[in-house]
Amino acid sequence: ILNLLATFAPAAFVHEIRPAYLELRQTGPETYDVLWKVPGQGENLRLGIYVELPAGCTNVTAPRGAMVNNAFSEVWTVKCPGGLSGRTIHIAGLSGTVVDVLARVERLDGTTQVTRLLPSAPSFVVEATRSRWRLANTYLRLGTDHILMGVDHLLFVLGLLLIVGNRWTLFKTITAFTVAHSITLAVATLGYASAPLPPLNAAIALSILFLGPEIVRVWRGETSLTIRYPWVVAFVFGLLHGFGFASGLKATGLPQADIAWALLLFNVGVEIGQVFFVFLILAMAWSYRSLEIRWPRWALALPGYTVGTLGAYWTIQRTAILLAFVR
Repeated sequence: ILNLLATFAPAAFVHEIRPAYLELRQTGPETYDVLWKVPGQGENLRLGIYVELPAGCTNVTAPRGAMVNNAFSEVWTVKCPGGLSGRTIHIAGLSGTVVDVLARVERLDGTTQVTRLLPSAPSFVVEATRSRWRLANTYLRLGTDHILMGVDHLLFVLGLLLIVGNRWTLFKTITAFTVAHSITLAVATLGYASAPLPPLNAAIALSILFLGPEIVRVWRGETSLTIRYPWVVAFVFGLLHGFGFASGLKATGLPQADIAWALLLFNVGVEIGQVFFVFLILAMAWSYRSLEIRWPRWALALPGYTVGTLGAYWTIQRTAILLAFVR
């Protein structure tokens, strides 16, 4: 698992790989207000993906766009004869990216359709009626993918697993991390607090670097406050990681009407992904013990040094980005 994490280490800025967001709000039988939000690609540059509406749709107003917080937002009004129900909307250029698109259609009766588009599936059909299962599945998968693709989050959880010494301590540690990131995820998503992304990313990297020496101490048979009470550290740093999770959800530009529902399902998805990862690591450890594999002494120290090295690499890299951001 360490080899896998290290392979994707240079691309571990998962919080900055933000989804694009498309909102179509019906204002009349054949008219829709369109909001199209695309991740930025540096100063005054945007990702080259574009909305393709069904044939026959025409612009009522010219698109008006602006770059805000490293994202390009564009709004306009369209008229589609006969409406959009049963018709296909395509995102041109999406198949050549690693970005997802969260599409939301709000009908005149207030019901909504939320669909997640992938590079492998860049189109969707507008449904005539709302599907609660599709809505729930979209946010669940968004949360699950966010944790499983978040190499920094997974490395932090792995570091915690390498510190704890028994099942009860493991339960308390993972519970503390879950409670902490759930608190800040809710607080940040509901708009009660926020954390700027560059310093947040640097702080999350620092939390991983912090665990590296602690894992080495466990290997040497030493102890520390972190080793004795790992749930305290898990809770404190879990608060930071919760803001990171919130950035993945808020970057979609979700309308306020969906925030509470999206928050719950997204958080459940994060927990599903986290529990899956924990059980995967525990299963691997159990299999090694069952096979009575004898590791050389240097191999036992490798996980701690790997966690610390990657944490140091990301801390330096993200601090450099932070300094450039401040300037």
